[in-house]
Amino acid sequence: MTAQSQITEEELLAKAKKPAEDAMALHPFYRGKVQTAPKCPVRGLDDFAIWYTPGVAAPCRAIHENPDLAYEYTNKGNTVAVVSDGTRVLGLGNIGPLAGLPVMEGKALLFKYLGGVDAVPICLDTRDPYRIILAVKWIQPAFGGINLEDIEQPKCFRVLDMLRSDPEVQIPVWHDDQQGTAMVILAGLINALKVVGKRMEEIKVAVIGSGAANIATIRLLVASGVPFGNIIACDSRGILHPGREDIAQRKVEFIDKWRICQQSNAEGRQGGIPEALRGVDVCIAASQPGPGTILPEWVKEMAEDAIVFACANPIPEIWPWEAKEAGARVVGTGRSDFPNQINNSLGFPAIFRGVLDVRATTITDEMAIAAAEELARCAEEKGLTEEYIIPSMEEWEVFPREAAAVGVKAQEQGVARLRLSYDELLRKAEDTIRHAREMARFLMEKGLIPPVPEHNT
Repeated sequence: MTAQSQITEEELLAKAKKPAEDAMALHPFYRGKVQTAPKCPVRGLDDFAIWYTPGVAAPCRAIHENPDLAYEYTNKGNTVAVVSDGTRVLGLGNIGPLAGLPVMEGKALLFKYLGGVDAVPICLDTRDPYRIILAVKWIQPAFGGINLEDIEQPKCFRVLDMLRSDPEVQIPVWHDDQQGTAMVILAGLINALKVVGKRMEEIKVAVIGSGAANIATIRLLVASGVPFGNIIACDSRGILHPGREDIAQRKVEFIDKWRICQQSNAEGRQGGIPEALRGVDVCIAASQPGPGTILPEWVKEMAEDAIVFACANPIPEIWPWEAKEAGARVVGTGRSDFPNQINNSLGFPAIFRGVLDVRATTITDEMAIAAAEELARCAEEKGLTEEYIIPSMEEWEVFPREAAAVGVKAQEQGVARLRLSYDELLRKAEDTIRHAREMARFLMEKGLIPPVPEHNT
């Protein structure tokens, strides 16, 4: 490692600690990140006769007669529950529902600012997957969608699959740690392959880490044309293959991992990360934070014009410059201070904006792929380079476009209650998201949201 890269690494490690220091100062200052604000005018106390009793009885009776009117007379159609049991919070693990609340509030803030979606943190004091399922079913009358968050595997797969397949659940259920991360990885890969001149149907992919994100990524990769046999997946014990007795003995519990053992890795590779990376075109890592989880000498053994997505936070599995020096041509990470940030915040606000605007009953893999393709298209129109394969969160115009693409796909698949054209959906999403951003700006300008103290600026 050069002296310059050593200095850079020290600076980056220090920078990785700064948000935590600021968070400890600013969380108690603001006492949370989201609040309830009125949508209707209150011209005087007499207005409460309209918004509450006795006037409210009329819309209640109307909804009782026709449940679909809840979308017209309440905020149900723009409200999402962020549901978690706190068992797999960010890089913190099982810290419980109360300690996970700041994360769920942060998610709600992102929903509002990036997607114009009103989100409510719902932290459940249970680790029982069936109780989580029951809780979601019980609260669905109040919400237009459910975002599952930070639930440990394999429980997270069971909860999502059972809710999506339950005929009593009439609103979309999404697990962002699975589907959201996978969608953004796919968007980045679509464009990275264009930069290096390779085809989805021909590449070999090493998937490092077999948690919720990468298991969903494998599913989307296969749906997008990557041959299942061309994927070599690794977990903490090594490459997945049919001889993995530790997984076979728990295949009912780890059904998705066992399916990967059976259908991936056509070459029958065994070993660990070095063996998985040998000769492959793409490395997608969402595993143990580095640096040093993936070594440069392993990247050197990848195919020419390799693509490396090292997505662990706060430190990627390998520093980008190390991957580049080892021969990778395109490198992405989960960090905003490097090019090509693979960030699921580019996905979930727009996807829910789209499904809410057409009142979809579910979110299919095809809808996620439509969002990925639109996200990739947004970057391609600006001009792809090795340093720019995916938009940043600052490019707010990508969110309405994703939303419109998702809404159109929902209609094509017959899971939408409303029919709107792409242009109608685009305008609706633009107006809603612009309104949310302008409201935040107005509250700050008026001092209703106090300014950040000077020592934290």
